[in-house]
Order: sequence, then C-alpha cells, then structure tokens
Amino acid sequence: MALMKIYHYPEPVLKQQASPVTSFDDSLRQLAGDMAETMYAAPGVGLAAPQVGVSKQLTVIDCSSQDEPSQLIALVNPEIIARDGEVFEEEGCLSVPGFFAKIKRSAIVKVRYQDLTGQAHELDADGLMAIACQHEIDHLNGILFVDHLSPLKRSIFRKKWQKIQQRQEEQL
Repeated sequence: MALMKIYHYPEPVLKQQASPVTSFDDSLRQLAGDMAETMYAAPGVGLAAPQVGVSKQLTVIDCSSQDEPSQLIALVNPEIIARDGEVFEEEGCLSVPGFFAKIKRSAIVKVRYQDLTGQAHELDADGLMAIACQHEIDHLNGILFVDHLSPLKRSIFRKKWQKIQQRQEEQL
C-alpha cells in the first residue's frame, strides 16, 4: 500500500467524467487499497479515484467512527438508482481542504455498484453514508460539492479559496 497525492481544486482531472472500470484485476485492488490508505491518512470518509489523478469509476468509503471497526467499502461503477427525502448538511472535501458548506442532498439513496471482483450489488444508504455516496459519485461525474452552491455562495467560495491557498503558500 502507498499514500497517493490528493489533487486539489481546480485541477482539471476533478472536472472530468471518469471512465467505467472494465478490468477487475490486481491493479484495481491495489488502487483501491492505496486510495483507502490515503483516505484514512488524510483523514476523510470517502475518496474517489479522480481525486488521486485516476479517471476511473472507483470510490472508497468508510463512515465508521474511530472507536468502531472499519466498514470500508469500494464502489466500482456506482450509480444512484433511487433517492428519497432531503437533508441540508455541512460538507467538506479532501480536494477542497479548509472549506466547508451546507449542501442539499437526498436523505436516502439506493446505489447500484460492482465490487472489486466485478460482482453486482445494491446498497441502501441513509445518514452520513447517503451523503458520502452522493458526494463521491459526484466526483466520478466531474462535480465538486462547491458546484452545488448558489452563484453568490460560489463567488464567496472562490474568494475564500484564494485566501486559503495564499495562507498555505505562506506556510511553505
């Protein structure tokens, strides 16, 4: 396993539609393992392949708390097939470090996906898992959580983001 570089906004790979996974081999399992290790080290609850510069339909998610056993799941070629309800929760993103915003999402989702062997599954998710699934699947479609903000809030984000980046550069 190896830690990978997490790409930050506005890297072009974050705005691209990821390619479907067609080969369920050792390299896919290695990528998922490296992504999980990177996600835990960051720390985060989800990480999509485009966030580490790989334009593939793969994401890893673990919404367990630190005092619980890991509930790591790898979703390959995931798609949301049903939605219900609405929540408005604060989100952050490993590709937009230091910025948080309230985002409207579905409260419950049903996700169809394949595992790392290519086997098809469906996942019924609510709470943090539903939010994480939507957030990570958005990444696979070239959508960042800040893209869900109103034009005014997106403008505020850009100004805050410039300040965040300036502070980071000053610390180097």
